[in-house]
Amino acid sequence: MYTAGIDMGARSVKVVFLEELKVEGAPQLKWGVKKTHIMFPEDLDMDVAAEKAYTEALQLAGLAREAVGRVVATGAGRKQVKFAQDNVTEVSAGARGAVFMHPSARTVIDVGAEEGRGIKAAPDGKVVDFAGNEKCAAGAGAFAESMSRALQLSLKDFGEASLRSEKTIPMNAQCTVFAESEVVSLIHANTPKEDIAKAVLDAVASRVCAMARRVGIEEDVVLIGGMVHNPGFVRSLQGALGVDRVLLPDLPEYVGALGAALIAAEIH
Repeated sequence: MYTAGIDMGARSVKVVFLEELKVEGAPQLKWGVKKTHIMFPEDLDMDVAAEKAYTEALQLAGLAREAVGRVVATGAGRKQVKFAQDNVTEVSAGARGAVFMHPSARTVIDVGAEEGRGIKAAPDGKVVDFAGNEKCAAGAGAFAESMSRALQLSLKDFGEASLRSEKTIPMNAQCTVFAESEVVSLIHANTPKEDIAKAVLDAVASRVCAMARRVGIEEDVVLIGGMVHNPGFVRSLQGALGVDRVLLPDLPEYVGALGAALIAAEIH
């Protein structure tokens, strides 16, 4: 039996299929990811993107549509997935997927393109409490992306540059617009790019850490979302949290879709 989770994020669509296997009488879950990252051009509606991503994922997995017993959607555009039987919040899906991948995780930090959030999770993956920054991008990946453009660096180079800095430069701005002004001032002061990059990522990590502290930081901590791929941010976050380690799952941007597929399996 298969279930599917589809994560309609702010910039892309992710699909995960989950298969329940019978192994010596005990059910086990096997999940598979199909890389159906579909960015949203201006002329592509979210419901069209959802259908296209799901159809492509089925083809890549070699599955017939009727082989999937239930589809659960999550993400900012979850209500646009017309063929899904249910939808769940990003918080619920992220916690469920993170604990499935790392059963010891009790604090889930989710930092994507547009939003960041801190989640306290129970051993079964259910949400105990959460806090987010939906009203401002200063605690999310878009903030780092904007600052990297100001420095004329790719996001990858931006993250790697920050690792070469050991300086601490406070950034006081609480929004992207004012932070850009701070970055311009640092550039005019001939501040090395690696020091500016570290200052930006430290600022994002500080805001994310503040959200996590509102719900309580309990180890193990797992980081999910696209910012897992930024090593400079991972270092900054670990320092801000004051923990010995931050767990990093494989394919972190697919954890929400996995969580939705797991919830679909429970419902089915």
